[in-house]
Amino acid sequence: MNIKKIIIAAIILVIAVIGFCSFTKHKNNAIKYITETIGRGDVHAIVSATGTVNPVTTVSVGTQVSGTINQLFVDYNSPVKKGQLLATIDSATFQAQVQQAGANLLLAQANLEKSKVAVHDAKTNFERNKTLFAKNFISKSELDNSETAYLSSLAQVKASEAQVAHSRAALNYAQTNLRYTKIISPVNGTVISRNIDVGQTVAASFQTPTLFSIAQDLTKMQVNTSVDEADIGRIKTGQPVDFSVDAYPEITFHGKVSEVRNSPIIVQNVVTYDVIIKVDNPELKLKPGMTANVSIEVANKKGALLIPDAAFRVRIPSQSSYGTREKGRSVWVLSAKKPRQVIIETGISDGRFTEVISGDINVGDEIIKEVNDPSKKSSSSSTSRPPGFLR
Repeated sequence: MNIKKIIIAAIILVIAVIGFCSFTKHKNNAIKYITETIGRGDVHAIVSATGTVNPVTTVSVGTQVSGTINQLFVDYNSPVKKGQLLATIDSATFQAQVQQAGANLLLAQANLEKSKVAVHDAKTNFERNKTLFAKNFISKSELDNSETAYLSSLAQVKASEAQVAHSRAALNYAQTNLRYTKIISPVNGTVISRNIDVGQTVAASFQTPTLFSIAQDLTKMQVNTSVDEADIGRIKTGQPVDFSVDAYPEITFHGKVSEVRNSPIIVQNVVTYDVIIKVDNPELKLKPGMTANVSIEVANKKGALLIPDAAFRVRIPSQSSYGTREKGRSVWVLSAKKPRQVIIETGISDGRFTEVISGDINVGDEIIKEVNDPSKKSSSSSTSRPPGFLR
């Protein structure tokens, strides 16, 4: 009798252990849903782009004459004022040209005075011959010759006057070139680039060489960004902009869109448009040439019903057990521990959360953003083989 009881107890224990193991295995293989509670908040739709920080106005200072640089008065980062002397070019040749042009002008003026004297003499002779001809003391041909000489002397005066004007223009030209040997700043600003050294020869024969680049005001900067053609339609003047630079990763700079240029930039069949962003730089932290990572806010909504974007990527296994899947953009809500498909209409998105405009979804609902299916993991792991493995 005792043996029978022991056997029965052992059988019951074995059945209980098998049942417990089956229950545990089933529980471990059950699908787990990772959810997030739906709430309200602010959402900002942005367009991301990269750009370059530049001064609002950069003036290139060049030279209109050729020669050797013999003096420099400014360097990189030097503040300059309008009219300030930046550099000088050797002026010996230009001074000689001025002296030569001055001498030519004096000669032309002397010739003009000589021509005027000749006019006076020719006129006196002509007047005298007219009196003599009236008394029949000279012939008509002598009178005509004196008149011709008088008119010729008048023409010579005009030619001399023209020569004086020509010589004066040549002198002005030489004096202008002499002034060009002094490189003067055309604006107030800061030197950001110097392309010359003392002793270097600059040639202005074909095009004006750039000697200095002057940023007019480094406290006012702009960011030149390239926005893709797919996003350019959403960019408008006045939109707020946040951007960062690698030099100050912890600082967010703020600006506004000031200009959307219509000229396309095509590189390898990729079309972009230049968008100009104005930004204040009172602490001079932003420097020309810095790369900016730009976020342009194209729309925003306060107190919107928000769901995580991860919810759109959820796929429920064995969806047939929960009914036929509806068409349209949908998410899954965990209701009574079972997933329920909800068709929704969405608004703006910031890349992490999306606004819900309409749909059977409310604040406090648990939306599924990830599905953990152990059966798929075990199946994939049991069938996977290392590379080169042969069964």
